Amino acid sequence: MASTAGTLQEPWQHGRPAPGAEAEIVGRAPLQLFWERFREDRVALVALAFIVLEVLLAICAPWVVDLLGHPPNAQFPSALNAQFGTPTGPTSQFLFGVDTVGRDVFSRVLYGARVSLEVAIVATTFAVVIGVVLGMVAGYFRGWVDTLVSRFIDVTLAFPILLLALGIASSCSLGNGCAAGLIKPGLGTVIVAIVVVNWTYIGRIIRGQVLSLREKEFIEAARAGGAGSATILFREILPNLVGPIVVYATLIIPANILLEAALSYLGVGINPPQASWGEMLAEATPIFNTAWWFFLFPGLALLLTVLAFNLLGDGIRDALDPKTA
Repeated sequence: MASTAGTLQEPWQHGRPAPGAEAEIVGRAPLQLFWERFREDRVALVALAFIVLEVLLAICAPWVVDLLGHPPNAQFPSALNAQFGTPTGPTSQFLFGVDTVGRDVFSRVLYGARVSLEVAIVATTFAVVIGVVLGMVAGYFRGWVDTLVSRFIDVTLAFPILLLALGIASSCSLGNGCAAGLIKPGLGTVIVAIVVVNWTYIGRIIRGQVLSLREKEFIEAARAGGAGSATILFREILPNLVGPIVVYATLIIPANILLEAALSYLGVGINPPQASWGEMLAEATPIFNTAWWFFLFPGLALLLTVLAFNLLGDGIRDALDPKTA
C-alpha cells in the first residue's frame, strides 16, 4: 500500500496560519489613522476641495484677469449705464457686473481672495507661533513666568476684540505707520492687529495642555535621563501638541478672514484701490437696492470661504479625536 505521507500537507503549508498561531497585526501611523477617519467625512472633503480651488484661483488671479482683459483697478466707463452712469449687472463681458466707477467686480473678487487668504494665513501663522511658545513656557516653568504671561493674556482678552484691533489699525494706518515706520499702513497693519488680538487664545489653550503634559510619566523619564528644559519642551511636549495646534489654526483662519473684512469695511484695513472683500462691501452698502450684484458676489465669496474653513476645521478635529473612531 502506497504511503500518502508525502502527498498530504498540513493546512499551514498552504499559506494558512498554523493552529494556535496569532495573525499578524499591521501597525498604522497616526497620519494614516487621521486620513482614514478624515476621508469618511464628505462634508470636510468638499470644504477642502473648495479651499484648494480658491487658493489656486487666487494664485492664478493675474493670469485669469489678463485672459479676461479686465485688471482689478481699471475703469471701464462704457460699461456703466449710458443714461444714468450707474453700475450695470452681470454680462458675458463682465461676469459679476461692474461697480460705481466701472471696475470689473469679478476681477476685484479674485484679488480680494488673494488679500483675505494672505492676511489669514500669515496672521494665523504668527499668532500660532507666538501663542505656542509663550503658552509652553508659561505652562512648563509656572511660577512668575506663568503669572506674567497669564495676566497679560487676561488683560488683552478684557478688551473687545474688534475695538482693540480697530484701535491698533487706526493708529498705524496714517503717516509712516507704527514702530518707527516698521509697520506700514495697509496689509502690514492688518496682520499686526490680528496677531496682537488672536495669539492670546492659542496661548491659553497651549498653557492648559502643557500643565497636564508636564506631569506625565514620559516627562519624568526625560528629566531623569538628564534632558534639559529646551529638549523636553520641543522634543517631548511639542509633538503632543500638534493635534490641538492644527485644529485651532484651521478654526482661527476664518475668524481672521472676518476680522480683516471688518477692518477693511470700517476703513482702517486694506488701503484702496487694492481690492478687499470688506472694502467692496462698504462701497456696495449705499447702493445695495439698485446694484445688488456689487454686494452679493464679494459677500458670497466671504461667506463660502469662512464656511469652508469652519467645516474643514470641524472635520480635522473629529479625525484627530480618537473617541470618534
